Amino acid sequence: MTPTPVPAAPNRFAALLSRAGLDWFLLALLGVVALAYFAPGLGSKASPVPWHAITTVGVALVFFFYGLKLSFEKLRDGMRNWRLHTLVQLSTFVLFPALALLVRPFFGAEGDALWQSIFFLCALPSTVSTSVVMVSIAGGNLPAAIFNASISSLLGIVLTPLLCSLFLHTGTGGSQLWSLGVQLLWQVVLPVGAGVLLNSRFHAFADRHKSALRIFDQITILLIVFTAFCESFAEGIFTSYRPADIAKLGAGMVALYLVVFGIIWGLSRALNFPRADQVVAVFCGSKKSLVHGSVMASLLFPASAATGLILLPLMLYHALQIILASSMAQYLGRQAVAAEAVAA
Repeated sequence: MTPTPVPAAPNRFAALLSRAGLDWFLLALLGVVALAYFAPGLGSKASPVPWHAITTVGVALVFFFYGLKLSFEKLRDGMRNWRLHTLVQLSTFVLFPALALLVRPFFGAEGDALWQSIFFLCALPSTVSTSVVMVSIAGGNLPAAIFNASISSLLGIVLTPLLCSLFLHTGTGGSQLWSLGVQLLWQVVLPVGAGVLLNSRFHAFADRHKSALRIFDQITILLIVFTAFCESFAEGIFTSYRPADIAKLGAGMVALYLVVFGIIWGLSRALNFPRADQVVAVFCGSKKSLVHGSVMASLLFPASAATGLILLPLMLYHALQIILASSMAQYLGRQAVAAEAVAA
């Protein structure tokens, strides 16, 4: 009689990490930040590796593959969801600045420069690539995510300078903001459009390789985080601040993210959004763009001697939003997969 094979013992450590929301991707995020700290030259502008070109192509491919999953009907339906779009854009350009104004009295005259840098962060548009990637991982409404992230970037070219001019002491920015629109066109609009045009022929390919494409999304984010932190450490953005000060500011950025996330989640539930739209609302409405912030800081504060301070909250928020959102997206994604399995 052939003995029954004994199943392998479950990996208790992996199971514990999974329950805590700590999978390989989150650990990899922490790993690339640590690598950037110890070897910033690997991913900075001084590196012989063309990281900017690699990440640019990676983001374009991410959106091309998203386009392969979309049809014109799905895009049209996503654009009609005006309640969701309104909530996301109001969260980005009204809720965030309102929270910054609300805490202004706690900074005093000595903390005015720090508060201005936090308000600048709050006035920025949402990210495009990471927002859509997180929505994809969490099992949200992908067409609506692409629409909201893209329109946020376009609105930010106008609304961010307007908000900063109303509440901050900014310099006279140039006309280079149009480059953000060009970047959005090449990295998002055209790749998505090409993918949608090829949807009828290659959507089955995208469905068959869904897991591999998800890993590609995650690797692209890891490269973006690695190069961003390498550049920050190479330029010494954090060197003029005590570890305790950075820790306090980091805690404040975590609190800001969680407060916004909680408010948007509560509003989306109160408005009876379906789960897929709730995912879009919280992940697109709670992000802030490091790309837009880096460019706009040099344009809006051209004569500022405290550019590092202006960018520090943004750098911290950028890192923390990816780490926190990744953990949340993985958790929600597992919930969505489990729900699909039960329904099947």
